[in-house]
Amino acid sequence: MDMYSRLLLQFIYGLQNSFAKVESFVFATSLSRITGELKNKTYRRALDRLAANVQGWSGGTRIGASLAAFNLQWLRRIDKRTVVIILSDGWDTGEPAELAAALSQLKARAGRLVWLNPLLGSSTYYPQTRGMQAALPFIHVFAPAHDLASLRALEPHLVL
Repeated sequence: MDMYSRLLLQFIYGLQNSFAKVESFVFATSLSRITGELKNKTYRRALDRLAANVQGWSGGTRIGASLAAFNLQWLRRIDKRTVVIILSDGWDTGEPAELAAALSQLKARAGRLVWLNPLLGSSTYYPQTRGMQAALPFIHVFAPAHDLASLRALEPHLVL
């Protein structure tokens, strides 16, 4: 994910500063809310605030545990008008059952669950990791996020 992080952060920054109700989070080994860090006039300042305030970047991912933490604190704010976007390559060091349980809860509440995977942009990619296999049954939209064209193609999936 490191290779794609700059592009994806710019995408999240754009969403955060274009729509009225956007909450943004990152996860590695734990979940961090970054909405405040992205509410800046410049992208450079947002990056500086992220670097100063977000711990555990590039330390591996525990997607299931992070989504379970999200559900504990934020699930009540999700409803059928909510589009939840997860940006991840699906490489999870946690248990697939925990990821499946967390995604099942999210899918039951959200209007749409979108998983953006930068690796999906490769013609040789197949979602064979344990994390992606656990996640696929709960995802409404599984799409690439490896370049600007793939991000532009998301527009119809972002509005309910």
